Amino acid sequence: MKTYKILATSIVAFGLLFSSTTFAQSKEKTVEVGGAPMYPSKNIVENAVNSKDHTTLVAAVKAAGLVDVLMSDGPFTVFAPTNAAFDKLPKGTVETLLKPENKEMLQTILKYHVAAGKWSSKDIVDAIKKGNGKYSFKTVSGGTLTAWMKGKDVYITDENGNSAKVTIADVNQKNGVIHVIDAVITPKS
Repeated sequence: MKTYKILATSIVAFGLLFSSTTFAQSKEKTVEVGGAPMYPSKNIVENAVNSKDHTTLVAAVKAAGLVDVLMSDGPFTVFAPTNAAFDKLPKGTVETLLKPENKEMLQTILKYHVAAGKWSSKDIVDAIKKGNGKYSFKTVSGGTLTAWMKGKDVYITDENGNSAKVTIADVNQKNGVIHVIDAVITPKS
């Protein structure tokens, strides 16, 4: 009989813990990305794995061995390409990059999508305005990205002249912010 009471008490305690976590998260201001709410109390990786629009990016982060980095304190600003953005690359590019022998190249490309610090869309727009229409900043890989605007839309241009539009801004995370983009940006070859 004691075993059943202990088991019942454990189940009730687990249920209370789960429901209080769910309740606390439901009070957070979330942004929906890829069909899933992104919680500011979770880190970049914990949120990204739930987005059905970022499965390629998550696979690439895992293959590059960058999961622990993006789970660390940061803060980071991540320009996160969608699956559709990866699909725009020449056929076979993603498969080639995911091969173990290309890990270093994959790491460089992924780190090129990350800037140190937490840059909200307001911070980026303010920097663009102060920079007379453009603002350049360094990425974690050491490359340069240039932010600019067309109307009210923010774009990010890489060192090769390719641009990506920010389609969802200010997806706040415990360790930074994600801005969803519609293209993969690459460092100078």
